[in-house]
Amino acid sequence: MERYIVFDIETASMDFDSFSESQQEYLVRGAVTDEEIEQKKFMLGLYPFTAQVVCIGLQLMEGVNGEYEIKNEAAFSTLPDYDGEEGAELTLPSGKQCLLYTERGLLEAFWKIVTKYSGATLISFNGRSFDVPFLMLRSALLKIRPSRNLMNGTKWNYPGHTDLIDELSFYNPSPYSASKRFNFDFYTRAFGITSPKSEGVDGSMVSELYNKGEIATISDYCLRDINATWELFLVWQKYLKF
Repeated sequence: MERYIVFDIETASMDFDSFSESQQEYLVRGAVTDEEIEQKKFMLGLYPFTAQVVCIGLQLMEGVNGEYEIKNEAAFSTLPDYDGEEGAELTLPSGKQCLLYTERGLLEAFWKIVTKYSGATLISFNGRSFDVPFLMLRSALLKIRPSRNLMNGTKWNYPGHTDLIDELSFYNPSPYSASKRFNFDFYTRAFGITSPKSEGVDGSMVSELYNKGEIATISDYCLRDINATWELFLVWQKYLKF
């Protein structure tokens, strides 16, 4: 029995005023114009010390001989200042399931699943460079010890995790060669897969949507991400895995 966990995260920047004066100076250092300062602030959503995890999309797949089925699929999400029941259920506009947590709660839930299905292969797109280090560092900042070191291995060999951005650039990316890395939207469209951005939402909008409390929109977008990641994995597995 093959088992896979497809995952993706969405992040939102923290309020700039929540940082100390010295931190604020550091974060915008080198920016001169108002436009440059705003661009620096916009980029804060990419870093675990200046942003938080607001959604984790998870899809558990099982199968034999290339025939797979979804065993479970859900978004673990949070809202600004959420103080409700941990794991409260929310049905998304897509009809899929969202479970509401504090950020601490959704991280703890993620590590429990990773432990429960320790034999499953993780599937991601750019997970080794973004999602995994973000999850591990946010956990540490909230005094949560990750149940597994998901950054084990080396840049070229890490067991138990298929990061498709590495596979599709053959672990040898170059901006001027056939192994150039493209973004996820480009890869999906190139392989005839429906892009998660096709409904008008992309990662650059998450912070704004989060601050408006539109967690259902974020969650559905995140789940579209993992659905497309799985489809891209199947293409790679069929034609490029040796």
